[in-house]
Amino acid sequence: MKAFLRVFLALSFAAFALTLIGQQGESPLPVLPADIPKDATLWMLLVDKTPAGQDAIWTTAGGDIQEFFQFNDRGRGPKTYSTYRLGDRGVVAYEETHGVDYVKNQINETFSIKDGAATWKNQAEDGHEPDASGRFFVGLDSGPASTFQLAQALLKNGNKLPLLPAGEATLSKLKTVPVEAHGEKVNATLYQITGLDFSPTYLWLDDQNSGFAAVQHWSGLIRAGFESTFSTLYNTQDAIQSARAADLAKQLIHHPTGELVFKNVTVFDSAPAQRVTLRGERIVSVEAENGQPTGADARVIDGKGKVLLPGLWDMHQHLSPDNAFLDVAAGITTARDLANSIEELGRLKKHVEDGEQVGPRIVLAGFIDGPGPYEGPVKVLAATPEEARERVDHYADLGYVQIKIYSSVKPELVPVIVEEAHKRRLRVSGHVPSGMIAEQFIRDGADEIQHMNFILLNFWPEVKETRTPARFTEPGKRAAGLDLNSEQVNQFIALLKQHHTVIDPTMTIWEVTYTDRPGKIGREDEYMFDRLPLQVQRNSKAAGQALPAPDAATDQLYRASYANFVRMLKKLYDNRITIVAGTDLPLGYSLDRELEIYEQAGIPAPEVLRMATLTAAQVMKRDGELGSIVPGKLADLVLVNGNPAANISDIRKIDTVVKGGAVMYPAELYPAVGIRAQ
Repeated sequence: MKAFLRVFLALSFAAFALTLIGQQGESPLPVLPADIPKDATLWMLLVDKTPAGQDAIWTTAGGDIQEFFQFNDRGRGPKTYSTYRLGDRGVVAYEETHGVDYVKNQINETFSIKDGAATWKNQAEDGHEPDASGRFFVGLDSGPASTFQLAQALLKNGNKLPLLPAGEATLSKLKTVPVEAHGEKVNATLYQITGLDFSPTYLWLDDQNSGFAAVQHWSGLIRAGFESTFSTLYNTQDAIQSARAADLAKQLIHHPTGELVFKNVTVFDSAPAQRVTLRGERIVSVEAENGQPTGADARVIDGKGKVLLPGLWDMHQHLSPDNAFLDVAAGITTARDLANSIEELGRLKKHVEDGEQVGPRIVLAGFIDGPGPYEGPVKVLAATPEEARERVDHYADLGYVQIKIYSSVKPELVPVIVEEAHKRRLRVSGHVPSGMIAEQFIRDGADEIQHMNFILLNFWPEVKETRTPARFTEPGKRAAGLDLNSEQVNQFIALLKQHHTVIDPTMTIWEVTYTDRPGKIGREDEYMFDRLPLQVQRNSKAAGQALPAPDAATDQLYRASYANFVRMLKKLYDNRITIVAGTDLPLGYSLDRELEIYEQAGIPAPEVLRMATLTAAQVMKRDGELGSIVPGKLADLVLVNGNPAANISDIRKIDTVVKGGAVMYPAELYPAVGIRAQ
């Protein structure tokens, strides 16, 4: 199942920046291989209403179910063949999947039951269970068919089944919607499966309980020929998911009726034993604690031994309802979204602002790419100066405050976008487009660069095509040998300083890319691992975003190059280059790891905290309202059980989150998405 929409959507939204594999000239819609039978049942995978892949299923003469699944997401995407045999009451007795995963790593998963015992093997696991009776194996690499098979097995087993390797899945029927296309009518029924992920897994079955569709945000899979009905399914499902989010928000967002007072607390960048008083959505006072009386209706929180911080910022996100929820649980009260569906993001922002969704304040940045085989799934594309100006103006009219340029934008359009954006008072950032180096991007007026790899690629101008794996593999091969004290590097850093360029390095992404390995817990997840839902734990050990290290020498080279990424981060800091903390990852607590890396690089913890609070607010010109604990500012605060100004890892010990005066507790938020409370 990992190869299906969970990974597709997680990476499309959260690691939007990583355009890994593909060949120049590749069509956005891959061609079905010639070995797929003509009578196979076909599903289409749509991205923002555009076909991007297919799923084909057929049954052999011997009764085996065969599946072929592929999609193209800017050159990434799996291509897998699966074989399934179903046993008693629809439970899978045999599964084999081979091919490549989302980032084109080779996969070969096997599962079988013999004499009641189950054995399985994949890139992360080598498992055995002596008593597999009635338990459904959840594959890491199997295709969409396995999700539908689980739903069908649940229907045959009282809507509840124990799982392998562990856990339990429950099925609920939600709503039936009649749809019609080309004269064919189907009663599509929406079901949800709980027990697999942070939130329910949704899927649609037809009148015969066969798989019909799986809709996830603005993408999904639907039976071929019924693409025109996707919007009907989407709107129906969205209403149900939004109602669920609103119910959670009602339960988990607490609104004090009187003042909210933090007493005996250490305020970040201030003296200990302070009293901070909030009224409504504002901070009204910050003063020394002397036991002063409080109003009868005041809510008092004793902060003795704790530190009160401004709400955290994640400056590189691609938000969805799930990761918006996880952001708040991790103390993130403001997130900058750097590429998303305009419609989806607008809806999410409104739900958050209306109190119908747990989520951070959302800062809007608009995405522009060029047309071609690697164009981003957000279909805002510009091939001419006129189109470029039009796209910028549209975002400005919608209230966006920044433009993000992506990899396929023609270099000659960069100054056009910059000029129009600055005229409309929008910032400009992005990937360094293919055919340019960072120095040119800065001289053309970009205010900010996303991702440390583009900083390092500046020193190898011969790497011209950066839409391909070269932009990952080449820094991985070369960065270890880059002399950070060379004249070339120093001149480039002087240019950054001269132009006041902001760097959004997304260091956790590079740690994942160069050092995660199959079978090992992802470094990003280590602290949280034992608390995570089982299937999330399994995916953490799959190293699904890491570049393959085929031998020990390559492994060591990648690790050495990553170490130089970290040294470059410190050099930027030492030269007073503005750094903002962003993750490009969907888990909220990813920011904790990002900040730990900054401290490990040698940046003092108080400075790291400023990057994730006041510096971010200053960059986005929101420091008049956010970023510090000052009377009159918006009441976005985080109470920590510890002192992250002395030990940045204490940022993981959040007790209370306040956003605009509303109070939320991670101890309540995390269990609502299947994460055990601390």
